[in-house]
Formats: sequence, C-alpha cells, structure tokens
Amino acid sequence: MDLGYDRKLHILAFDHRGSFTKRFGIEGEPTAEQTERIADGKHLIFEGLEVALGRGADPSVTGGLVDEQFGGPTQVPEQIKASGIRLAMPVEKSGQKEFDFEYGDDFGAHIERYDPDFSKVLVRYNPDGDPEMNRRQAERLRRLSDWLHDNDRKFLFELLVPAEEAQLASVDGDTDRYDAELRPRLMERAISELQDAGVEPDIWKIEGVDERADCERIAAGCRAGGRDGVVCVVLGRGADDDKVDHWLRQGAPVDGYVGFAIGRSIWGEPLAGFIDGSLTREEAAARLADNYLRFVEVYTSAEAPVG
Repeated sequence: MDLGYDRKLHILAFDHRGSFTKRFGIEGEPTAEQTERIADGKHLIFEGLEVALGRGADPSVTGGLVDEQFGGPTQVPEQIKASGIRLAMPVEKSGQKEFDFEYGDDFGAHIERYDPDFSKVLVRYNPDGDPEMNRRQAERLRRLSDWLHDNDRKFLFELLVPAEEAQLASVDGDTDRYDAELRPRLMERAISELQDAGVEPDIWKIEGVDERADCERIAAGCRAGGRDGVVCVVLGRGADDDKVDHWLRQGAPVDGYVGFAIGRSIWGEPLAGFIDGSLTREEAAARLADNYLRFVEVYTSAEAPVG
C-alpha cells in the first residue's frame, strides 16, 4: 500500500473521552449507568452526521472519528461503516501528556476488530521538550507505524505542539503570539524529527496556522523525501467559528491539504443543549448537521480551483 491518501476528507471528530465525560458532570471513571449516558451522547453526534448525509454531504469524503470506549457500546463504529463513510478510531490513551497505547500490546487486535479506515493518534511533541520523553514517544509511534503499514492500514497522526515555558516566556506569555510566531516552525521540526525516527503517517492532522505560507511549508515538510502522497487536514482545537474558518481558508488552497477533522466546534453547543434539556434530540442532531455542513462549505469554497 502506497504511503498517503488520495481523496478529500471531512472528518467529524468525537473520539474525546476524559474531557467528554466532564460534559456530563462526571469526574473520574464513570459507572455503568453513566457510561450508558455518555455512549448515548456519542450516538447523538453520529445522528447529526446522518442528518448531514441526508442533506447532501458527500459520503465518499465524509468521515467519523470515534472511540471504542464510548462509541462501541452503541455500535457507532459499525454504523459509520454501514453508512458508507470513512471510519477513524484512536489508538492512544486519553488525556496523557506522553503518548502510549490505550490497549497496550493488544492494540493490533482492537484495530482488527473494528477495521477502521484510519488509525489515529494524538501526540504532544515539542522538539525543544523533554528529549527522553520525545524519544520514548517516537519509539512507540514507530512501532505503531510499522504495524499499520505492514498490515496495509492507514495512519492518521494528530500533532500538537504545546509551548515550553521558555518559548512562552520569549513571547511575553502571549499564547496567540506563540501560535503565530513560534508554533509553525516548531511543527515543521517536529514532523521532520518524527519522520527521521521512522514514524510515517499517511495523513497529518495539523493545528491551524494563521498564514497560508506556513501551511505551504508544513505540507512540503510532510511530503519531503519522496512522501508525495502524504496529506494534511486541519483540526479545530475547539476554537470559535471565526478562528476555525480562518484556519480552513489558509489550508484549503494549499496543495497537500485535503480537508479537516473538527470536533467540539461542531458538536459542543448542540450536545450541551441536549444534556441540559434546552434542545430535543432531533434539534440537537439538526444543529450538529448545520455546523458540520457550514464548515464543509467554508473549506470547499476556499479550495484552489481545478484546472
């Protein structure tokens, strides 16, 4: 199987676990009854995606990213596949500073059980961070990368580059300045270091950047060394619509960017309304569809014209 991916991809991401339980007012490990409530919330998000498909979302480029822990009980992964859209599922433990496997050495068995189109990791990796932690993460990620490609499976890599204290201090503690002035180059370095360590994603799930030129450099880095088929999608970071719209418009025209993977910015408000009773299930699903389709429109309208 060739490295990379050759289609557009508009992913609704709802694989959140630890942070998702807190939306239901639950701290710590949920009980069986609480797990049912959380799993129902995951199914509601899928129902919103179904509404979007009914309104014309193209199934060939639509995707759902959902976890086994809370998506599994209501068979959301199976229903995503039955809907004819792309299924992505996470491999990492939730909420960890350092990447590790959710199911330890059994990660391959869990991937084979659900047979997702993409196996996804979320990794916090700053090239100026703890070198030993970076080395450990890279070793685990290379193991996963090798397994996936040996088994003809696609690898979706969500890269987050959290600021180190010295980096943040260099921009007077201003996180917006860090994002604009420092993070893009750090992302390029992180991608290069991980590639050098043998980590080979097919799709990089990339934090939004404010300048198109940075998207161009990031895409070029992802494709360096003959990785011509490797592509990027923009993640939402739970930001407000204006910010996400801007990130999408910077990435969409760039060769090597093929779409987005957005979660909380789509389902956060409708889910909250469903939980507090201000929205019916049908209303919440409809708003989810509205939000998803709006981001599809923003992205597609900003893409470079063909020909």
